Amino acid sequence: MAPGCSRGPEILLVGPTPHVNGSCSEGNSVSVWFSAPSACGRGSARLAAGTLVSGLVATTVLAGAGTAAADDGTAPGHSGAAATITGLKTYGEAVIRGTAGDQQVSAGLFEMSVEGGGMLQTYCVDIHTPTQKDAKYHETAWSGTSLGTNKDAGRIRWILQNSYPQVNDLAALAKKAGVRGQLTEQDAAAGTQVAIWRHSDDVDVDAVDPQAEQLADYLEKNARNQPEPKASLTLDPPAVSGRPGERIGPVTVRTDARSVTVLPPADATSGVRIVNKKGEPVTTAADGGRLFFEVPEDEAADTVELTAQASTTVPVGRAFVSDSRSQTQILAGSSESTVSATASATWALEGAIPALSARENCAKGGVDVTVTNQDDEPFTFELAGAEHTVAGGAYRTVTVPLSEDRPYDVTVSGPGGFERRFTGMLDCLTRAAETGTTTHTLTGPNPTPVAGTPTDTNLAETGAADVTPWIAGSAIALVVLGGAGLVLTRRRQTPGN
Repeated sequence: MAPGCSRGPEILLVGPTPHVNGSCSEGNSVSVWFSAPSACGRGSARLAAGTLVSGLVATTVLAGAGTAAADDGTAPGHSGAAATITGLKTYGEAVIRGTAGDQQVSAGLFEMSVEGGGMLQTYCVDIHTPTQKDAKYHETAWSGTSLGTNKDAGRIRWILQNSYPQVNDLAALAKKAGVRGQLTEQDAAAGTQVAIWRHSDDVDVDAVDPQAEQLADYLEKNARNQPEPKASLTLDPPAVSGRPGERIGPVTVRTDARSVTVLPPADATSGVRIVNKKGEPVTTAADGGRLFFEVPEDEAADTVELTAQASTTVPVGRAFVSDSRSQTQILAGSSESTVSATASATWALEGAIPALSARENCAKGGVDVTVTNQDDEPFTFELAGAEHTVAGGAYRTVTVPLSEDRPYDVTVSGPGGFERRFTGMLDCLTRAAETGTTTHTLTGPNPTPVAGTPTDTNLAETGAADVTPWIAGSAIALVVLGGAGLVLTRRRQTPGN
């Protein structure tokens, strides 16, 4: 397989199984909510709504390495949806033009299965990186991907909003784009992917089918910058600190979900409660809701973590990255899906009580570590071989430079044996922007040269390992098991003093 998207095996699903494109087709009476408008028509594939399971534990939400995670895997980290790629489902063919010769690749829509319930449709960016088998992905901000430094990232979002599958009236799309002839789903997916690649990778690529190529040209030329979409669910800030006997916070809920559910602490013996600013126990929260950790006065120094969970559609244009150096994906459509976010509270009886969080910053080529000091006294810490001091009641963000595509392990050390670690892998550049790199798929075959063009044996084998096929023979139950929750999990941390 050449660079680009993978071509997974196609397996017929038995029963009234929903398809992948967000449109409704005759013969299957299934109601599914999507971010794309739904209209009856030629749908050969439709997103399933998947079963939603409440009470997802924090360690599940934090799978992956694209965002910084703490030493024991339970610190604030990923926010939004976490999913496993299931295959390239609706696609056509494209040709990459290069000095080594022309190569034919598959181009189109992937599907992802969301942990906890739901399905996503995505296009890929970073054309020369493989899509790995069974890769785990998580939602992230553009700043943690190559999109964060791409001046055309907003144009990619415009393409997603104005093409397939968000626009699933293919006759209307063809007319608007000036496409001569019939535009099939495969043409629409291929043309959209090609237009995205031209902006994401600045690569010379054409769709093989004339209709798909006409659509790609229209989308590329008419794309306008659009703002980055907000996360499906976040808790802000992701880490707070204070003294026992007081309410620690607030942590503000940011989501487009109608509500999130607040469950009792997982550790019932801790005495820690989640309350509002009046001290009243919280059972539900909405966008803008402010949550506080109420810690008993005699509680020993420790850290507690909550997980917020909700059911919503993920906004079109959100980025998805993998911990296995699999192709970065960008969201084209979403069913009602489970999304999660985490936040932690740290407390101590005396001494400094810092709250730490981290996020990758591709614009600066590193990871931003933010240290907030809620104590009256200054807090001095060591990070990346340098000493830093945060005044009482203040915060400081330090950017640690990192190497591309290499695992990192960043440690913050402080007085009294205080230590916090953040680990991950920086993935900020597309392969086209890197030099001297070669990429190999896990199980994918060699690139496919177009007949009559020269080949280069040193050219990277890219685009795609095999992806997991759909399980045949069972109908998917479209049952929503209600709601989502906030789960508290306790974790040990050496106190600041």
